[in-house]
Amino acid sequence: MPRNIEIKATVEDPAALQRRVEAIADQEQTELQQVDTFFQCSTGRLKLREFGDSPAELIYYQRSNKAGPKESSYFVAPVPDPGVMKQLLDAADGTLGVVKKRRLLYLIGQTRIHLDQVEGLGSFMELEVVLQDHQATDDGVVIAQDLMKRLDIREDQLVDTAYFDLLHGGI
Repeated sequence: MPRNIEIKATVEDPAALQRRVEAIADQEQTELQQVDTFFQCSTGRLKLREFGDSPAELIYYQRSNKAGPKESSYFVAPVPDPGVMKQLLDAADGTLGVVKKRRLLYLIGQTRIHLDQVEGLGSFMELEVVLQDHQATDDGVVIAQDLMKRLDIREDQLVDTAYFDLLHGGI
């Protein structure tokens, strides 16, 4: 299963953080409008991510709830007909809730940086260090911690749960 090391943090000054990210990013930002619908799942989390006119993705992931860098294992599958998939998953196990966000995506080496405006929550930043098969978890933690320093992300800004949990009180 693919793995990454993640952190999530609240953002007090989105414009200032965006300038810091742009100063070290490998390329221009990509803007995404995302709607994540979460479904019942006996282990981990299962969500259907819709991007507007683009094909959707079904994402299953497992990740602990802790504030610092943490490993996440995941599967992603393309979904050509998200409406039917949403009906199928709702009928099979039930829908838990929805998270809507505007995301600015940047790449720095093997790391995806997301600057998110989450409907009902506010401004956040996520780092996802995509691990190669040969890399240990600690390798990704070192990269994440280095980027946190470079972007001036403090420990007291770190968030230990998913956006869904913050909006809906957990799964």
